[in-house]
Amino acid sequence: MVIALNLRPFLAAPGPILPLIAEETGLGYGALSLLTLLPMLLMGIGAFASPPIQARIGTRRGLLAALGLLFLGVSLRLFAVNGPVLIFTAILCGAGAAFIQSAIPGLIKEKFAASVAAMTGLYSAMIMTGGALGVQLTPALVESGQSWTTALAILSLPVLLALVVAAGILSETRVVRPERGLVAQLLGRRRTWALMAVFGLINGGYSSMIAWLAPYYQAQGWSGSDSGILISIMAISQGFGAVILPLLARSHADRRPWLWACIAMQATGFAGLVAAPSMLPMVWVAICGVGLAGSFALCLIVALDHLPDPARAGPLAALMQGGGFVLAATPPFILARIHETTGSFAGGWIMHLGWLAVAAMLVSRFDPERYPKAMGSGLAGEPKATWFRPLKSIN
Repeated sequence: MVIALNLRPFLAAPGPILPLIAEETGLGYGALSLLTLLPMLLMGIGAFASPPIQARIGTRRGLLAALGLLFLGVSLRLFAVNGPVLIFTAILCGAGAAFIQSAIPGLIKEKFAASVAAMTGLYSAMIMTGGALGVQLTPALVESGQSWTTALAILSLPVLLALVVAAGILSETRVVRPERGLVAQLLGRRRTWALMAVFGLINGGYSSMIAWLAPYYQAQGWSGSDSGILISIMAISQGFGAVILPLLARSHADRRPWLWACIAMQATGFAGLVAAPSMLPMVWVAICGVGLAGSFALCLIVALDHLPDPARAGPLAALMQGGGFVLAATPPFILARIHETTGSFAGGWIMHLGWLAVAAMLVSRFDPERYPKAMGSGLAGEPKATWFRPLKSIN
């Protein structure tokens, strides 16, 4: 929980003060999109490297090193008085978060085998809660007289706390030596690529929202604090969705109806942002937030469902996040270009409606009865008749 709280503030916090950052650094919207695009891209690329890194140094040492890198990236924002330094800090933060997000799902499946769905939901909720705290704290500090660099750097203190707590509590995991050639085997399965596509298409809306939701409403006359409240509402709604939806889905082997429900909620939110942005903004943002968080948590659960062995399920979830985050990293940049062309971000919200439609079609393939066939008997490791059980019943 303490670790998860630190995986989104560095991404979400700049949103409400982007106009101020642009004014003082001279960065345009295209360059500012790199603050989201580069970390998300690194989260994707880093996920492919996570299993071999765990195999070499172990999960515990890897997590501690990644937290140290995240702390360095956030704390260096104190000196990010120009664009290149600020973008460099985003790279450091993204690299640290990449390993953490790749390693945690496998750790959850090993340490909490009887309650994977609940723990995954709690983990996802804390990620979203951390984003909410960051997005509220940063504009408040700026309005109280702190520089924007100081406001961003203060978020390194919770990272330091997480590093100290993890060093004192976290034990080494059993899943420290992924079998040789496992990543290549997983990448040879079409299902792995389908999981990547769904994760990226469903979660791409998050990167767009944290990057451009606040500027979207500031262009309509909202203040930085008020637009920051919208992002906080989204994050709080995400915390709710990340806990409730996995709990509701935990007794159902087939997660598809719940994923479709999350996609529908996202679609409703994006449609509202386009059609009636000033009518019920908090409703559109909240319902989209629930759908985004539920999608994130349920995608992790679906990936872990595919394989019964944590040593294999963890790397599969890591690869899903890897390819997925690479895809999810692109929307902020695309929206920046749409804004340059049209003067509005509304076209970007319409783009996400198309992405969600594609994701909904791909989700139809995730029939749990077909997981062993999709992964192959060599990876599934159990007879089809007895292989699949709902996660809550695994002991």
